[in-house]
Amino acid sequence: MAMGGNNNNRAVMAEINVTPLVDVMLVLLVIFMVTAPMMQQGVQVNLPKADTKAMTPAEESVVVSIDKNARLFIDKDEVAPGELRKRLSTMFAARVKKEVFLKADAGVQYGEVVKIMADIKGAGIERLGMVTEPAAK
Repeated sequence: MAMGGNNNNRAVMAEINVTPLVDVMLVLLVIFMVTAPMMQQGVQVNLPKADTKAMTPAEESVVVSIDKNARLFIDKDEVAPGELRKRLSTMFAARVKKEVFLKADAGVQYGEVVKIMADIKGAGIERLGMVTEPAAK
């Protein structure tokens, strides 16, 4: 009779306990649900209406706003018109994704918006998105 023999009564347990994973995922879900409404930033402007599909917001997107008095804002910080290109250049110097969203009040003259777009492009921004409100049907 050999020592050790055949141990058929011992089965190998090959299950993964997913309870901690589910707990972590639920906590992250709650955190994102609470913080998502706080991610709205920028200045209140009267946006023009357009028939386009809604875009998904990018992470840490930069919003340049022009209010009805043609004042400029980067997110909520007011910027002098001559400082926009310089400020955007320094903001995006270390970023890989160079994307800016432009919100212009419907009452701002077209020429003023084009000047701001040229400053944004001149700062090295590769992608420029225009923010609008959906048109009423």
